[in-house]
Amino acid sequence: MIVKLYTDGASRGNPGPSGIGVLAKDETGELIFQHYKYIGTGTNNQAEYIALIEGLKKLMEFYTPEEIDLTVNADSQLMVRQLNGEYKIKNKKLAELKSKIDRLIGSFKNVKFVHIPRELNKEADKLANKALNSVE
Repeated sequence: MIVKLYTDGASRGNPGPSGIGVLAKDETGELIFQHYKYIGTGTNNQAEYIALIEGLKKLMEFYTPEEIDLTVNADSQLMVRQLNGEYKIKNKKLAELKSKIDRLIGSFKNVKFVHIPRELNKEADKLANKALNSVE
């Protein structure tokens, strides 16, 4: 089964209050789930990574990883390049979060990380901002 996961993290201030938004769609574009959550104080990059972790965990509530051919779409060029091994991760906290991601994706059939423009990630962005607005 082909699944597209869209993730976004947002921080108001860097660091500051942070929220995440994720959604998954099947190969026909049908929504599998959407999820948003306030995650406390953090940086924008931390929020991006946590959004992916939360999205992977949520996806595993619906499917076993072995049956999924997964494409992760994110507008964080830094995160996508780090996850694809193009950039080194120098920040200790991000390295810890990447280790969690590595453990989660280990059992998926196939995983691709794709950088998409912000305008193609509006749904996840709205969810991340909804999370932030839920605590104001």
